[in-house]
Amino acid sequence: MLLLDIVLSGLVLGGMYALIAMGLTLQYGVARIMNLAYGEFLVAAAFLAFWMFTGLGVSPLVGLVVAVPLAYLANWAIYRVLLVPLVNRAKTQGQLEVDSILATFGLLFIVQGVALVLFGGQYYSYGYLSIPVSILGTTVALNRLLALLFAAIIGVGLYLALTRTRTGTAIRAVAVSATAARLVAIDVRTASAFAFALGGALVAAGGILVSMFLTFNASMGVIFTMKALIVVIMGGVGNLLGALVAGLILGLVETAVARLLDPGLTLAATYLIFLAVLLVRPTGLFGVAAR
Repeated sequence: MLLLDIVLSGLVLGGMYALIAMGLTLQYGVARIMNLAYGEFLVAAAFLAFWMFTGLGVSPLVGLVVAVPLAYLANWAIYRVLLVPLVNRAKTQGQLEVDSILATFGLLFIVQGVALVLFGGQYYSYGYLSIPVSILGTTVALNRLLALLFAAIIGVGLYLALTRTRTGTAIRAVAVSATAARLVAIDVRTASAFAFALGGALVAAGGILVSMFLTFNASMGVIFTMKALIVVIMGGVGNLLGALVAGLILGLVETAVARLLDPGLTLAATYLIFLAVLLVRPTGLFGVAAR
């Protein structure tokens, strides 16, 4: 059944987009860092999963336990060493965004260059649970269903943590207004470092899950960064629910266009839906206009 096939495939792709974009939402919406090297860490996690599975025989799902903490620590260190000096010298939010763009643009080439030296420019993939599963007459690979399930668990867990805990409330307060957050004794610097590191951990989780069913190479990070940025802006900067909805919309639209029209038109469809949303809602689906 074509419609069900499109919906299932679109949900898997959209779930990956949503999970990846949630991390960028935290980094940009809370820490105010526009991280252009974001997608490179996804690719790095994908290569880590590939190496662990093919070299050590470790399941990618077990690899999550290794990759996520490592990514958290790496991004925390990057924020403290590379980005804190930019935060300290920035007089306005606009200056910080410009400086962070330049800094992470350089970081992008460093991470990508290391990946190219280690793995070259060829495409990689590995066969993990690529077992066909029939759902109402539609066949879906088991690894895609598992990726969607884990993405949903991580996404829901993050949403509950940010909406039902004191730490999550503090992070959301910083996202709304760092100045107001300081007035109620919230440590903005610590919250920003935590949000940036947590965003890096989320994109690493996304990289592990994506590697289970997509081919990848060392130069694909820019594509994932672009898709994540589109989802973040479509959903509303700093809004996790918006990232979830926008990611699912983008995944469903791309899948429908690829199956019904031409796979070569998916990029055009991405920008078309992006521009359509911005024309109707300039601040994004769940964004709030600044006052």
